[in-house]
Amino acid sequence: MTPDSASSLAALEARLAQDLEYLGWPGRNWMPARQGGDESMLDVAIIGGGQAGLAASVALAQLGIRAVVFDRSPAGKEGPWATTARMETLRSPKELTGPALGLPSLTFRAWFEAQFGLEAWTAMDKIPRLQWMDYLVWYRRVMDVDVRNDTTVTGIHPLPDASGVRLALRTPQGERSVLARRVVLATGRDGLGGPAVPAFVDALPRSKWAHSSDDMDYGRLEGLRVGVVGAGSSAMDSAATALEAGARSVELLIRRSDLPRVNKGKGAGVPGLTQGHYDLPDELKWRIRHYINVANVPPPHGSTLRVSGHTNAFFNFGCPILAIEPRGEAMRVSTPKGVFEFDFLIVSTGFKVDWPNRPEFAAVSAHIRTWKDRFEPAPGDEDQELADSPDLGPAFEFQQRLPGECAGLGRIHCFCYPAALSHGTVSGDIPAISDGAKRLASGIASLFYREDFDHHYANLEAYAEPELFGDEWTPALPPQERNRP
Repeated sequence: MTPDSASSLAALEARLAQDLEYLGWPGRNWMPARQGGDESMLDVAIIGGGQAGLAASVALAQLGIRAVVFDRSPAGKEGPWATTARMETLRSPKELTGPALGLPSLTFRAWFEAQFGLEAWTAMDKIPRLQWMDYLVWYRRVMDVDVRNDTTVTGIHPLPDASGVRLALRTPQGERSVLARRVVLATGRDGLGGPAVPAFVDALPRSKWAHSSDDMDYGRLEGLRVGVVGAGSSAMDSAATALEAGARSVELLIRRSDLPRVNKGKGAGVPGLTQGHYDLPDELKWRIRHYINVANVPPPHGSTLRVSGHTNAFFNFGCPILAIEPRGEAMRVSTPKGVFEFDFLIVSTGFKVDWPNRPEFAAVSAHIRTWKDRFEPAPGDEDQELADSPDLGPAFEFQQRLPGECAGLGRIHCFCYPAALSHGTVSGDIPAISDGAKRLASGIASLFYREDFDHHYANLEAYAEPELFGDEWTPALPPQERNRP
């Protein structure tokens, strides 16, 4: 950063601070202190310090609700951007305001232009991935988000009296726990599970395959014959990274006969859907999400060219894996198009809700109501991803499969990708993350007010700050006495 850019960034930060002061942000603290026995309770604990967790914390702060964010990663490594994401740039248009929550001075554009100028902004096509991470680090600092890094949540336990939730934590100082009145899961794309790993990899040693979401050194693929299963965005990014690391060859094994051409999800991105998806009838929610799933999302234009620009990259269509047979340090992979020999396999097969893969949810997972508990799609419209999605309330809260079995479950709010069927794509992706964060914060504020009503009513009764002191006027005489001598 040059001295001039540092000065310009400081000026932006001063302008943002003034905007926040004008708006009264953060809001006045109105929450009563609560105890769990002899232990103080946090108002809200947020699990995950990526863009969703940051946006949720700042939206809550605007309403005067204090949150503490816990993230398992070191500072500056929250979310996928600096670790498992391998795209060169973001896929979203650069003009989207992301987690800025309506504050112009908090946008990526404002941050970028303050350092590099309008000409550089105009010349930019899409936002470089690592620069987005730099922006989020700045966002966290200027908005004073309380993030506790290197802290893994190992257990989530609603209290028996349903007054809060206990989180078991693994920290650099050892095992500990905290109590929170409400918990927000801002845990990303795999927020309630993990990678959807196909069964055929069971034939291989774990050292011979990886999921595209694994944090792996791609330098180990130099000189190797690599197979990549899939043709979505992460498959292209993984294939390109392997090629750039010096892989001898990369074969993309693509089940479809062709790549989809149109990202149907972009066609759904209108304010009406963002604000109105939750209120749609069940069959319409299912219809739109299932349609997008079936249509599939094409890999970005640039990501695809990043692969096809290599002469040792091969696109194999109509080529699902039928069987895998280890052969010494290599493997033979049978497909309808023939047999391939690989030294390493990357599966880019997405994510799924997978409670056993997330032991921290063991105390609550059996009690969470999912969409398969409430909705039966028409024949031919079955969709496992949607069926496994949690059936969430208006504030993204989990609901009980059987009422009364886990009374505190509704104190846990699912602000991550699996909320999409209930709320639309407002809980993780850049385009509508601010809308989702505001909805979450408003819902939580409403729930807090309802359960603390007696406290707030008592404050209303006790409120005694006078507006008038009785000396602002002189009582009038009766009309008949006003003109007497």
